[in-house]
Amino acid sequence: MSSPARVLAVCVGRAATLAARDGGDRAVPVMSAIAKQSISRLADPVPVEVGAMGVAGDEVVDLSVHGGLDKAVYLYPHEHYAFWQTVRGQAGRTEPLEPGALGENLLIEGLLEPALWVGDRLRIGEVELRVESPRSPCFKFNIRMGFSWASKMMIQSGYTGAYCAVVRQGRIAAGDRIDVLPGDRVVTIEQSHRLRHGKRQSPLF
Repeated sequence: MSSPARVLAVCVGRAATLAARDGGDRAVPVMSAIAKQSISRLADPVPVEVGAMGVAGDEVVDLSVHGGLDKAVYLYPHEHYAFWQTVRGQAGRTEPLEPGALGENLLIEGLLEPALWVGDRLRIGEVELRVESPRSPCFKFNIRMGFSWASKMMIQSGYTGAYCAVVRQGRIAAGDRIDVLPGDRVVTIEQSHRLRHGKRQSPLF
């Protein structure tokens, strides 16, 4: 019998300059809070408050693509980290990926996109989340990963993670079990992603 799904880390990010873009006669800073760090880990499972707009201390720069009530909390499966470590290694980036590296608020294990259904509710600690949508990566993800085809790799692989709305506010901590309360179960996060971007392309490399 497999182990129950759980949270490995709770992560937040502050708005900061991610890079600079050519603005003609001057460099234009690219602001983002994608560079997140864990504030609750298995080794130090500090409870963290989660409100209607997300994890306490987490900032959002562009509400048109991230954040808001329907994208308040972004969760990402740790099982995909090995894939990203390999892809980044081929691009010459060999430093290990730490929790929050994919811009996630919750680094989780035991619950992948094919098992996440839009409308499912996730009970984690005192908090209840509702699964809403897959992530559609933007150019800032490429900058964060350190190579220009990172967004393409996320789209091709389907390793998108999921955005969630906060149904019940409260505290959450690393190590908390994730209990799934099924919704209508019409479409999974994986299927929703495929509907947006088409079938998985092969090969990835």
